[in-house]
Amino acid sequence: MTRTSAPPARRPRHNATQRRQNRAAYLFVAPFMLIFIAMLVVPLFYSGYLSFFQDRLIGGSTFVGFQNYVRALTDQGFIDGVLRMGGFLLVQVPIMLALALFIALAVDSGRVRGGKYVRLLVFVPYAVPGVLAALMWGYLYGNDFGPIAQTIRATGLDAPNLLSPDLILYSIMNVVTWGFVGYNMIIMYAALRSIPGELYEAAEIDGAGQFRIAWSIKIPAIRPAILLTVIFSIIGTFQLFAEPSLFDAIAPNAISDSYTPNYYAYNLAFVNQNINYAAAIAFILGIVIMIVSYVVQLSTQRRERLS
Repeated sequence: MTRTSAPPARRPRHNATQRRQNRAAYLFVAPFMLIFIAMLVVPLFYSGYLSFFQDRLIGGSTFVGFQNYVRALTDQGFIDGVLRMGGFLLVQVPIMLALALFIALAVDSGRVRGGKYVRLLVFVPYAVPGVLAALMWGYLYGNDFGPIAQTIRATGLDAPNLLSPDLILYSIMNVVTWGFVGYNMIIMYAALRSIPGELYEAAEIDGAGQFRIAWSIKIPAIRPAILLTVIFSIIGTFQLFAEPSLFDAIAPNAISDSYTPNYYAYNLAFVNQNINYAAAIAFILGIVIMIVSYVVQLSTQRRERLS
């Protein structure tokens, strides 16, 4: 008996094709990776390197270990800035996300006339550069010539100074809310549009109204999108910079150099020329952001498991 030999395998050709595809993929990704490493990874490591040194009049740059970090943890200006942004997070972020969720649900329900124009109108403030937004609101908040103060005085009432040390934080909250409601609304609205329509039809057959559908179907379905907006808002809160830096020129008595941690790091590095200490401040701020974001994400996951 003769044995028939099996046809030759074509695996080598397949492997060669796969290798060419992998090389092409790496070639397309290479420009992004080079820019990412050059603009983010290298500066990050260099900043970490600088945070362990200190420039002195005698001896020049000296290695001090974790001395800059210990100093930051006892720096009252930095601690006050972190606590101030913590209060900002607890007050402003829930209001902003609640407004964004309400608008997204209202537009998605189809009960709002001109839904496309409403989305555009709400999103437009996000497209306004932060510098222009701060200058515009600074003019509106003006105690002498601002329209808000003049309107209140026209009614015979005393106008509050919205740029005073007691009210400046709430004024900044309003600017940030005005600017980022539309951004968060778009994220939530996009998640709402991905929910299958069959769920709504089944709920309507069972007699559920729009409020019940929104509470029991829509909000639970877009929980990952809501968590994403929360994480983005936490990062944005502790990185707040444009508004206090511009309001500092308008209300210098209300905004200190350490009003927010990010603004404090900027003033240390570029005004006081204390780059080493500013690098330590920036790293601690990044750790604070990671911890708060992780706690929020962990608590959300636990609630999902319990429910």
